[in-house]
Amino acid sequence: MIPAKKNVKALDVPFIREVAEITQHMWKNGWDERNGGNVSYLLEEAEVAQYLDIHHVERTLKLAFPVPELIGKYFIVTGSGKYFKNVMADPEGNLGVIRVDPSGEHLEVIWGLAHHAVPTSELPTHFMSHIERLKIDPNHRVVMHNHATHVLAMTFIHDLDELKLTKILWQMCTECIVVFPDGVGIIPWTVPGTTEIGRLTAAKMKDFHAVIWPQHGIFGTGTSIDEAFGLIETVEKAAQIFMLTAGHEIKRVITDQQLSDLAQAFGVTPLAGVLHLQ
Repeated sequence: MIPAKKNVKALDVPFIREVAEITQHMWKNGWDERNGGNVSYLLEEAEVAQYLDIHHVERTLKLAFPVPELIGKYFIVTGSGKYFKNVMADPEGNLGVIRVDPSGEHLEVIWGLAHHAVPTSELPTHFMSHIERLKIDPNHRVVMHNHATHVLAMTFIHDLDELKLTKILWQMCTECIVVFPDGVGIIPWTVPGTTEIGRLTAAKMKDFHAVIWPQHGIFGTGTSIDEAFGLIETVEKAAQIFMLTAGHEIKRVITDQQLSDLAQAFGVTPLAGVLHLQ
């Protein structure tokens, strides 16, 4: 039962349903096997209060490090060890609405994370990334991580150089430079679930909306669930085309001039250093 002002079911709450549906999409795409992947979505207090009793705190959890920048902020997050395939059937057991307490050192569970579940183990990376993206874009809302198959595969055979990888992804599909003109960031292989991987990822979030974890997956951000998912979807499609064409004779490419023409036509600024024009 949701402690709410209105007697509604969990999936009747728009932000709960939105996260439940997107986790289902990612699982069906094969990007979130077992308990792989995690999502956090920054919510406005007014939209939470419309459905949940924001004065009702189920329990309090200690944060790994203080986040004074996020004091009073509400998030809906996926739970640690939870399978995305189960979210639609049991949103309360697999998702949680949380708030950073006034000290910035604890989380208050407002709803969900039933049966003593806790937020994703990647919460440090999510919070650090939210902090950096909010500095750049006050409309930022979503951090999304999954194990996009072809992105992961590409990190085994392509140079892990941001400029080179960005260019080859742009060349795989005409829309790519329009969707992610800032390119993709890359961090070194790092143990997941640690503060260190969070720090490295957040540092890249100062310049990129998407950050690749080699041999692991991708983090995407956006102002909405659709934007973050669409970003990852586009990067993954480009990586899939690369993997399908790798080893074949390439007879034509989208040239640097054509990429520049695309950027100009759609009013975007390409990542500096990628295109070389005569």
